[in-house]
Amino acid sequence: MSEHKERFSDQMEFPPETPQPNVYPLSWHSHTRKLQEIWEASLREHWDPEKLPWDTFDVDSYSWEERESIAYWWTLLSVFDASAPPVFAEALVKTYELHEEDPVRKCFFSVTSDEQNHEIMCGLAITRLLGHPDPLTYEPKTDLGRRLQKNAKWLYFNGGRYWTGYKKAVPRYDLAVLFSSFLMGEIAAATIFKQMYSNAREAVFKEGFQNIGRDEGRHMAICMAVMERDYPKMGSENKAIITKQIRAGYLFLSAVLFEPPMDFWDLPGDFIANQREAEEMARGAGFGIPTYEAKKENWRQAIINVKSVLDVYGIPFPAIPEVGITGEEVSNIALEDIIPVF
Repeated sequence: MSEHKERFSDQMEFPPETPQPNVYPLSWHSHTRKLQEIWEASLREHWDPEKLPWDTFDVDSYSWEERESIAYWWTLLSVFDASAPPVFAEALVKTYELHEEDPVRKCFFSVTSDEQNHEIMCGLAITRLLGHPDPLTYEPKTDLGRRLQKNAKWLYFNGGRYWTGYKKAVPRYDLAVLFSSFLMGEIAAATIFKQMYSNAREAVFKEGFQNIGRDEGRHMAICMAVMERDYPKMGSENKAIITKQIRAGYLFLSAVLFEPPMDFWDLPGDFIANQREAEEMARGAGFGIPTYEAKKENWRQAIINVKSVLDVYGIPFPAIPEVGITGEEVSNIALEDIIPVF
């Protein structure tokens, strides 16, 4: 027999207010036209990774070391891009719970969908290159492949810690803080995918990078539109949190955009040497991973772009000495505090 529950409808004409935060009651307010336009663009520009020209990709023309090296790069990317669908899904739920305007919810739905495509792209590339759908249970064919698989296992270990922390962090922060952290990832992503597109030899990768880069440009525009709406009224407490999050974003995203800071990422001592060897192998095979110096300069320019945005709103920028950026000193960053995405 089910437990008896109080029936409000027997006692009052109208129901009591729903405790918040809650996705109910729903409403469809719309105040930011720019966000509606971005949503409409996402519908026009939708693409299917499985319909890219995979038939032009002759994987057997590559040596096993080349295949494992290129697959490693996609595996590294998957630590960030393949985690993005659940990351943005969590944020999408938050926009509903906070009763954000309709175009904000639509845009976050579009980002979640886009990032699902990016995850699919990672999986398709890895599966074709390795002949196996999982880089961790794949049986490496070369010594380099075995060392890269060890790298991948450590990357996924660190990624798991990030996800645990992210789930705890999202409820603590205002959307204004979340958007600044997302902007860090989107500007950085637009930088790397533009370069990968320019350097790609294979048609399927070139088209994939072009589509992903276009998606990331829209995501950046979403962040900018919401920031323009909300940042003029932001308090000093949130500004201080954003300063810390930008430093955290550098530490987290450097693993894919530059090289992982070893005092932050929990990685073995031979990690970077293995990764550099794989990148050199991949470049020799025509897969356009930027060189160390190119990655450093691209990352520096992306950070300067973020700084130019935050300067408009009087938000102190953190010092990032690794790429020559001066600013406010920020220390004691823990992986559990990080909310940037890629």
